[in-house]
Amino acid sequence: MKLLAVFAACFLVLFGAPVFAQQDFYSVDHSPQIKITFGEDNWDEILDALFLAGEEERLTCNIELDGEVFEGVGIRYKGFSSVSTDRDKNPFNIKLDYSDPDASYQGIDKIKLANVIQDPSFLREVLSYQIARKYLPSGRANFAQVYINEVYWGLYTNVESVDKQFLQSHYWTTTGAFFKCNPASLDLFGENANLSDTPGVLAADYADLYDLRSDTGYDELLELIQVLNDEPENIEQVLHVDRTLWMHAFNYALINFDSYVGYAQNYYLYQDFNGRFNPILWDLNMSFASFRLTDGSEFYDGFSIAEAQTIDPLTHLENVSVFPRPLLRNLLENSTYKRMYLAHLRTIIEESISNDWYVTQAELHRDFIDPWVEADTNKFYGYDDFLANLESTVTDLVDYPGLTELMEFRSEYLLNYPGLDSPPSIQSVELLEAWTFGESVTIEAEILDADEAMLFFRFGSDGVFQWMQMQDNGEGVFVAEVANVGNQLEYYVYAQNEVSGRFAPERAAEVFFSAQAVLPEGALVINEVQLDNVNTQTDDSGEFDDWIEFYNLTDTPISTDGLFLSDDESNPFKWAMPSHFIPSGGYAVIWADEDGDDGHLHANFQLAAAGEMLLLSDSSGTVLDQTFSTSQGPDIAWARFPNGTGPFVAMNPTFNGPNQVVGLQGVETQRALVYPNPCAHTVHFSFPTSNIWTARLTDVHGREIRNTNGFGTTGSLPMHDLPVGFYVLNLKCGSHVESRLLNHIETP
Repeated sequence: MKLLAVFAACFLVLFGAPVFAQQDFYSVDHSPQIKITFGEDNWDEILDALFLAGEEERLTCNIELDGEVFEGVGIRYKGFSSVSTDRDKNPFNIKLDYSDPDASYQGIDKIKLANVIQDPSFLREVLSYQIARKYLPSGRANFAQVYINEVYWGLYTNVESVDKQFLQSHYWTTTGAFFKCNPASLDLFGENANLSDTPGVLAADYADLYDLRSDTGYDELLELIQVLNDEPENIEQVLHVDRTLWMHAFNYALINFDSYVGYAQNYYLYQDFNGRFNPILWDLNMSFASFRLTDGSEFYDGFSIAEAQTIDPLTHLENVSVFPRPLLRNLLENSTYKRMYLAHLRTIIEESISNDWYVTQAELHRDFIDPWVEADTNKFYGYDDFLANLESTVTDLVDYPGLTELMEFRSEYLLNYPGLDSPPSIQSVELLEAWTFGESVTIEAEILDADEAMLFFRFGSDGVFQWMQMQDNGEGVFVAEVANVGNQLEYYVYAQNEVSGRFAPERAAEVFFSAQAVLPEGALVINEVQLDNVNTQTDDSGEFDDWIEFYNLTDTPISTDGLFLSDDESNPFKWAMPSHFIPSGGYAVIWADEDGDDGHLHANFQLAAAGEMLLLSDSSGTVLDQTFSTSQGPDIAWARFPNGTGPFVAMNPTFNGPNQVVGLQGVETQRALVYPNPCAHTVHFSFPTSNIWTARLTDVHGREIRNTNGFGTTGSLPMHDLPVGFYVLNLKCGSHVESRLLNHIETP
């Protein structure tokens, strides 16, 4: 079988791969074939020169991705320490949309290929991302076969870019403050991107340390730094603390010290729409102790493999920080955060290391990539080193520990570490009974060896978890009652004793318990619609798209999870709404732009300016609310008045807020009198003031049936010859504009 695999690899290298059905570009069981074609014979000299110039200019080329060809692609080298003009195998940053702004592959417009330097095993980066994705938002990664001008150049790691697509997938927005925390010039004896306030109080003091990737964001970053350093008791307002603790646990579990721990670099920060910064892991090719130059503390001048196996996960709390690490020390000084961090560390070890899960995955990867590694003549280490480094140390310029050699000792050390070795035991977590919307919910947990327990809960997946103390009945049963629960409840339990903590589920808060109740009709209503948004309001991408506003009429929070929005009566389940949290008396706006890449609150349909039927339904097909929005003209809304409860009228838009009749272009807003409705023969109408008027009758799809005009305050339209059903009467008298839904009934 080994010989067959080698033969297959040689065949692919010599003759190219056959075309197969499209597979997930980042799937770990798929090795994408990337063929780069340069028009210049000296392409490598050009890329070397661009790199040495220190600017991010690109060379154009053509690229074939698993058989699909892209022209005018921009390419440059990626990174710093992994690039050398003396090497053949350098890392690449590939921009598919360099010439064509619409170019993408499976929604991907940027590809980042690492050259697997500092890793004889070829496994570290892909395996590390695979572990990280269990516990916090992290990139996808696999192995890519790279060809240059028809020559097999080698096997690269193909790592998902932390870009807008990544942000949209994990944080549901793309417009928050966004930083790559890599200093422009790494200071080996400095603080780098450590989030201390040492540089100063001005944004300019931090510009060389934190690479701004959003339009704005330094004010938000300065606030995070100020709170972290001066008011850590308020840190949850500006930082996603749980994800930060998971990042620290990951770095210490896998000795990933080319990170915040070591030189305070190689991570991103993104501010979600709840105003909290989220840390994002990056550049994991030197995990599993391939990087041992510093830990910024006790081993500031480097450490050995033996020392890596037993590095204290509380070093920056219990030892000196030669280079300050406030994101570690200032968080872990909170005793509850410290125990939560250690609980996360135990979870990683138990779920991914001590049970040999990582070994099984590593062996699968090694067998899968074996022929491509052997055929890679540009790799930095020998083929025998590749085979050996999973289990044994490989010595080159430095010693690269075998993954199992490192982690067998590491996991044993950590599982016996104080704070990991004596945790509470959470036997069960139970929702005592189903609830009706607006009622209280009781949650009970049976817990052994705990001094206290906390219930964390929220009412929608884009909300923030709140917490309350659970009451101990004295027999190891902890109880909490959550009042006024809406239609969705997400929750988890954390318990601790004097030294240790434990979560249920273990991977909280990335994983949690969930339950739902029925949302009653009339609780959530379509409140305002704008069909022709010219200058009213832009979405997060700066586009004037049409929008639909919802209003929570109740005193209870509502989640849109399990609800559907549609502009087609025959397909009420057209768009599954995301799990969006709407507080009591709160609003939510859905953009009807057919552009889900812009955010989770963007529907998969657009609105017709002539008029649209809108349906809000639940998963059973029950219609919770509906309206037919008629054409009102540019920047005029179709909105309920009074707010949330009244009939729809034409009015000035009040985006994401209460509908207030302040007039159309400053004119009077008293509604026309329309009667009778329902009507059988003739509909009559009268206006509050005398002027030239027009009346236009359309069907519910906006198609005109008849019209009339006149002068004065009154008018009428015949209805007796029309089919029974609903129609829309569009009225205009001077500057007064409004529409009414008419119910035409049979002649008595």
